[in-house]
Amino acid sequence: MVKTIPTKNLSLYDLENKFNLTLVDNEQFFTEWREDLPVISDLEKQSLDRIKTNYLNLSRRRPLLEDLVKMVVLSPLLDLGNFYSQDFDIKTEAEVEFFLEDEGELIKGYIDLLSLRQDLWVLVIECKRTQIDVMSALPQLLFYMLNNPHSVKDTFGLITNGREFVFVKFSCQTYPEYAYSKAFDIQTRENELYPVLSILKLLGSLISVK
Repeated sequence: MVKTIPTKNLSLYDLENKFNLTLVDNEQFFTEWREDLPVISDLEKQSLDRIKTNYLNLSRRRPLLEDLVKMVVLSPLLDLGNFYSQDFDIKTEAEVEFFLEDEGELIKGYIDLLSLRQDLWVLVIECKRTQIDVMSALPQLLFYMLNNPHSVKDTFGLITNGREFVFVKFSCQTYPEYAYSKAFDIQTRENELYPVLSILKLLGSLISVK
């Protein structure tokens, strides 16, 4: 009998054991979130300030659920990052399945937001309720990256719960390995959406030339 494992129940330990996934400690593995970032214009900063204000105003009333996070935070961020251009095709709630033949397990789940370009996975975004730790979505994101049919190329992802943003780099050049950025927090005094947008722009430019 095939055992189905919801992706929400996956742990990093599961992925390490089932797929030989490794966390990279070398800072040079994932420099894209720290180096050579594009400058954000004053007009873009004004838009990001508005996104932050909207988030703070709404979150004072109640925790933001996934749909509201997408509408208030993610959608305008992706627009500013030019991910709605003809170079990218956005598909939502894309289903991913993976069958582990040796163990008779079917791991199945849904991606909250998947950005595709010419059938290549270029950005994977997991939206979680704002009161849930953003890193709790990391195993799910890595599982989806492991299922990327074009995994010979580096893949970048973004996990967010609306308040925090963490970028992830996945590579399978020799064996599956990954690293992640610091957590950018929308509630800090400085608007950390500035570097978030800058990183998104850089990743978009890297992906568009592949």
